[in-house]
Amino acid sequence: MRARIRNTEIYFDIDGVGLAAGSDRMVQRPALFLLHGGPGGDHSSFKTQLAPLRDTAQLVYIDHRGSGRSSAADPASYTLDENILDLEALRDYLGLEHISVLGFSYGGMVAQGYAIRFPDRVEKLILSATAPSYRFIKEAQQIVERLGTPEQQRVCQRLWNATFESEKQVREYYRTMGPMYSRKFNESKFEQGWTRGIRNFQQLNSGFGGFLKTFDFIDRLPEIHCPTLVLAGAHDWICPPSQSKLIARKIRNAELKVFANSSHQIAHDEPERFLQVVRKFLTG
Repeated sequence: MRARIRNTEIYFDIDGVGLAAGSDRMVQRPALFLLHGGPGGDHSSFKTQLAPLRDTAQLVYIDHRGSGRSSAADPASYTLDENILDLEALRDYLGLEHISVLGFSYGGMVAQGYAIRFPDRVEKLILSATAPSYRFIKEAQQIVERLGTPEQQRVCQRLWNATFESEKQVREYYRTMGPMYSRKFNESKFEQGWTRGIRNFQQLNSGFGGFLKTFDFIDRLPEIHCPTLVLAGAHDWICPPSQSKLIARKIRNAELKVFANSSHQIAHDEPERFLQVVRKFLTG
C-alpha cells in the first residue's frame, strides 16, 4: 500500500488485526510502527523476524522516503528530520490517534526524534540497537580498529567516508561485516535476505556524510515520557551497548534489556527472547 504524504509516496504494509476477538469482548491491539535501519535500508527483514508479533499488535511496516519500495524523492529531503515528519504524516493518514513505535538502528534514531517532537502521539516506544547522537560513530570506529580484520577495516572506510558508488559495494560491505553485525551470521541466509531487500547507497552516503555526523538527542531524551523499552546487543559494534545504556539513563523509567549473546541484529541472534521481551512490554 502507498500513502501520498508531504510531497512524496511512502510504502507501507499492515499485518494483523487492530481489533481482535476475545472470549467475551473485542480487544484493541496497539498499532506498532516498525522503522527499519540504514539509512537506505528497507522493511523486508522485519517480515522474517518480527512477523510473529502480529499476535500482540497490528504491525505497520514502513519504508522511509526514497527507501525500499517508497517512491524516489528529492535527495535533499533524505534526512532524519524528514523521516520524523513523514512518520507523523502517516499516522495522521491512517487516522490513528496514538501509535507505538519500534525503531531498529537508524530507525531507532527516527523513533527517538518522533517521541521527542510528538510526545502525545506515542503510547509505547521500543528502541532496538540504536544510539542517541553522532558520538556512536567514533565509538564504532574504535571497535573496528581494535577487533576488525584488515578486510573489515577496509570496507568500513566507505561507510565512514560516505563513498559508496554502487549497490554492489554496499553488498560487499554488509557481507564482509556480517560476522560483526550478527553472532549467527550465515552467508547463504545473508544472500537470501539480500535478494529480498532493496538498498539505496546514496541515502547511506547522505546519512554518514551528513546528518548522522551532527544529530544529538541526548539533552532532549528526558522529554520522552511514554513507557520505553531499550534493547542492546552486548557485542554490538555499530551501536555499542554503551549508547543504549545512555538512552535508558536519560529517559525516565526506561526499561533496559541487554542481550548477552547478540550483536547488532538482536532479533536474529536471540529471536525467541527478543519476541518474548517485546510481547511482555507491549501487553504489560
